[in-house]
Amino acid sequence: MKKGIEKLELFLEWGGIKKDVILLVIPGVALLVSLFHLVPLPFDAAWIAILLCGIPIILEAIIGLITAFDIKADVLVSMALIASVCIGEDFAAGEVAFIMQLGALLEDITVARARAGIEKLVHLTPQTARVLRGPTETVIPAEQVQIGDVIRVLPGETIPVDGVILSGQTSINQAVMTGESLPVDKTAGDEVASGTVNQFGAFTMKATKVGEDSSIQRMIRLVQSADAGKAKIVGIADRWATWIVVIALTAAAITWFVTGQIIRAVTILVVFCPCALVLATPTAIMAAIGNATKHGFLIREGDALERLASVEKVTFDKTGTLTYGTPTVTAVESVSSYSREELYKLAAAAEQNSEHPLGKAIVRCFQEETQQAIPAASDFHMIPGQGVMAVVDGQTVKAGTIQLIQNGENSTWKEVRAKADLYLNRGSTVTYLAVGDRVAGFLVLSDTLREESRSMIQNLQDLHVQPVLLTGDNPQAASFIAGQLGIEQIHANCLPEDKLRYIEGFIQNGHPVCMIGDGINDAPALKTASVGIAMGGVGSDIAVEAADIALVDDEIRELPHLFALSKRMMKTIKINLTFSMSLNFLAIILAMTGLLGPVVGALVHNAGSVLVILNSALLLKWRKRNK
Repeated sequence: MKKGIEKLELFLEWGGIKKDVILLVIPGVALLVSLFHLVPLPFDAAWIAILLCGIPIILEAIIGLITAFDIKADVLVSMALIASVCIGEDFAAGEVAFIMQLGALLEDITVARARAGIEKLVHLTPQTARVLRGPTETVIPAEQVQIGDVIRVLPGETIPVDGVILSGQTSINQAVMTGESLPVDKTAGDEVASGTVNQFGAFTMKATKVGEDSSIQRMIRLVQSADAGKAKIVGIADRWATWIVVIALTAAAITWFVTGQIIRAVTILVVFCPCALVLATPTAIMAAIGNATKHGFLIREGDALERLASVEKVTFDKTGTLTYGTPTVTAVESVSSYSREELYKLAAAAEQNSEHPLGKAIVRCFQEETQQAIPAASDFHMIPGQGVMAVVDGQTVKAGTIQLIQNGENSTWKEVRAKADLYLNRGSTVTYLAVGDRVAGFLVLSDTLREESRSMIQNLQDLHVQPVLLTGDNPQAASFIAGQLGIEQIHANCLPEDKLRYIEGFIQNGHPVCMIGDGINDAPALKTASVGIAMGGVGSDIAVEAADIALVDDEIRELPHLFALSKRMMKTIKINLTFSMSLNFLAIILAMTGLLGPVVGALVHNAGSVLVILNSALLLKWRKRNK
């Protein structure tokens, strides 16, 4: 029901925009008829524009003044409209009203965005739990679980509450909380969190945190309550409205008093209308959004690029953002007479019937790398939490943890441990291999860096944006990755609340920050950051919906272009503003001297608006040149 309501709201929102477009076409045609006298009418066709575009502006100005004495650009526009009508300059009044409504429509389009989908995060919350009470197992709603209850979790199920494993061994996918792609083996005494997924192996656990205190519920509250403090960019014309009104009225009054010609005073009000000023920002934003779309970015917040232009720091999640997010065999080390190729083939054969993610990764990588058939295996056994055992070519092959493989202390094991520690300190996972009763070597699995990550980080640094690594990895793995990328600021072992705390700290210290991530665990930080960018391909729906911008195809090499585009957009906006203000003051001088009348003044204004739009349109094909 909720989804249906949100779809209806979204339809009505865009339906309203379409209606506004249609309502603008009619005044536009009417102005053309009025200017060129295309159709004989008993009245000036410009009145159609005045009624459809001008009346709403006047009403909004009156309401703003009465309710809060809020002086915006519409106050000056209303005065110019009324004054133009009073002296019979209907076309000037209609043209000014039309341009102002066109600017408002462009602004509405740029800020239109999809509705947030917090309910998708709520759906991750387990609905039921298998509670053991005495000899019986009862399935109850998850919210009814009490602290101290004993719960059974079967393979493939989501853990309903936080707790401690009492018996059993398994592997837990903790991506929802830490963002890390590699599963974590768990056994009796280990803690598990709600929302994480039991990969295989049934186990019993004791509930320690339930209801609103559970990890997944804390995550939901973080996303729902995250207040980014993203103040909407106030239109420059509205920001300066009070001064514009005072200057315009003063100039008009002085001119009328000195010359005695009211038409000059009205012309000043017309040319002082901030039409080009109103168009300066939204047209540049729309053009920049169009450019960003061509480079794979979906801009979900209209003013996101304005905020991005001021960003000083960019924080990265590691897994799925700077890396591919899938475990890959990166090394095969032999400490026996078996060659690397033989060892790799034995490991793939032993793991081919395994359901463990690391076992599947070994099989996949072997097939992709060697294009060879995997030997048949028999007597396959899986030991939860330790590894697998199978007979391959008449030999017993074990693949798994050090506890499964090690058979006493000897010199070979010292060599194995020394080699394995080099990889473990980099955050890799090691699968040990034994043939018969002797250790034969090990395979190293890692989440590999994206090829473009290094150059992307360098290009961001060239734009004077400091990269920061926020990861759930251990400090050694985080430091290894950061060293490869040239990132100096690192924060490891980050849970969702930790990432959120760092983001809030940067903002409170006056450093606008951009967060780039892909996981559900990144959603609170994405929503809180000055600008949140989510990986649209590998990223979760919840991360995308919490972000301001989505990188649809995950091509992170385009990130420097987006940052540079935002700065270029702001430069274009400043040029537009400078031009429009200069044109206004020049037109005022000409109006004071009587060289400009209301109609010609309105046309000059129209020309200025067109030039602003054309300058903004140059952003559509602008391209940053990467090194």
